Amino acid sequence: MAYHFENVKLEKGMYNQAGMTFTEVLEKADPSENYIGTALEGLDAYQRQLKRFDIKVKGAGSDMVEKFFRTTASSVLFPEYVARSVRAGMEEGNVLSSIVASTTNFEGMDYRSIYSAATEDDKTLRRVEEGTLIPTTEIKVQENLVKLHKRGRMLVASYEAIRFQRLDLFSVMLRQIGSHIMRMHLEDAIDVLVNGDGNNNAAAAFAIGTSPITGTSGSLTYAALLDFWAQFEPYSMNTLIVPPAVMLKLLNLSVFQDAAAGLNFQGTGQLINPLGAKLINTSAAPAGCIIGLDNRYALEMVQVADVNVEYDRLIDRQLERAAITSIYGFAKLYPEASCTLKI
Repeated sequence: MAYHFENVKLEKGMYNQAGMTFTEVLEKADPSENYIGTALEGLDAYQRQLKRFDIKVKGAGSDMVEKFFRTTASSVLFPEYVARSVRAGMEEGNVLSSIVASTTNFEGMDYRSIYSAATEDDKTLRRVEEGTLIPTTEIKVQENLVKLHKRGRMLVASYEAIRFQRLDLFSVMLRQIGSHIMRMHLEDAIDVLVNGDGNNNAAAAFAIGTSPITGTSGSLTYAALLDFWAQFEPYSMNTLIVPPAVMLKLLNLSVFQDAAAGLNFQGTGQLINPLGAKLINTSAAPAGCIIGLDNRYALEMVQVADVNVEYDRLIDRQLERAAITSIYGFAKLYPEASCTLKI
């Protein structure tokens, strides 16, 4: 049986179609729905092209990098392989999904988020008597633009240096690049959570030993955590972002050492927080500080397109130097949904 994917014309211009990724362009030319009920069901258009040129990218039996460059057509697939490997590294251990309330895909660099301009009185859902006005909640556009940051790495390698390397091993290097890029985006997200996005919406800052937080500055107690938790009403403190040194202090609290918490941590590696919040341990958090948030309302993530690679260099020059980048930005949605605690 002849399949259409074997006759798709591949050219590097497929990477340059506005508003569409390379895979989306391939899907348009070779829809996956046409393969339902066949042996190729479950593969996307790009994976079918790998099969077309018999390129194996995973496992001990993976091909060498040079396999992509056997023909002019197959070399067009190489930038997408790089992008997918980098994207996989960005998703490994990605915690942004745990702190972001909404993700916005945006084409451009000038983005304004929205916010709810509500007073305490506006937040009260009063009973409406017959003939009286219904209370209003006004939605406004933020005064200042969301800052979008381009983060990336330069891939530097000659074709001669890597042509005989297995694609499975080369993918490890690319995933590490993706991990580094995602770490930079996480730092940006935490900075916005703490300091705001330029619209006078920094997180409320508390310190142990200063009212309303009890305790002694420099030490962490369960009572201080409870005082911090109480500041979030009407929101719910369901996520805590902490640096490693503070995580050690948390784990040394007696409430973390009961039988149930210890058994779960030793058996699954998952931490139980006595306050019910998810713990995120990262050195991207400010030293000596706990960031608490309600991840349903605190942060919006704005992303421009997908992982971008310099396809011309990867196809025509067979690597040498190629930039791998992604553009993200973050906006505060409800400032009261995130607070910081200085130990």
